[in-house]
Amino acid sequence: MSATDSDANTERSTTLDGRDAVAAARLQLLVDTRRQLLIHVPALTPEIFGSPAELDELRRIATSGRGAEIRLLLHDTATAIRDDHRLIGLAQRLPSVLQIRTPVEDTDRACASAWLLGDAGGYLFLPDARQPQGRCSRSDRPGQIPLRQQFDGMWERSVRARELQAIDL
Repeated sequence: MSATDSDANTERSTTLDGRDAVAAARLQLLVDTRRQLLIHVPALTPEIFGSPAELDELRRIATSGRGAEIRLLLHDTATAIRDDHRLIGLAQRLPSVLQIRTPVEDTDRACASAWLLGDAGGYLFLPDARQPQGRCSRSDRPGQIPLRQQFDGMWERSVRARELQAIDL
């Protein structure tokens, strides 16, 4: 994930092609993240946020202390529940820190891309979440802005994924 610096705080994006490259970039961004993480993904599959290393990093972020926050926009909650995705279990144990919402508006639900935004200024963007091709940067706040704005708008229009809440009996 090396790139040429255009200034002291911005790194040019790197093109990614292939599952291994995307997984490595995703893990590196998780490692770089201190307290706040934004994730948009249409569906959770076992290879997305399912590896022990990724879950360890997500747990570290979620338990990093005051200000810790992970927000996940997830379109397909039914598959995540059916497949018993490990991230759902983490969200159920830490519901005040790891929040999951589901888009309800047709325009938001039609968004097929996926992205990950870390508080260190890094991002991973896949134009089509089903294809392991996209771009990333470990530190590019200006490049993050349009993705963050889109995320924030979708988050506000989405509803809490109540079906993912743990049931205490």
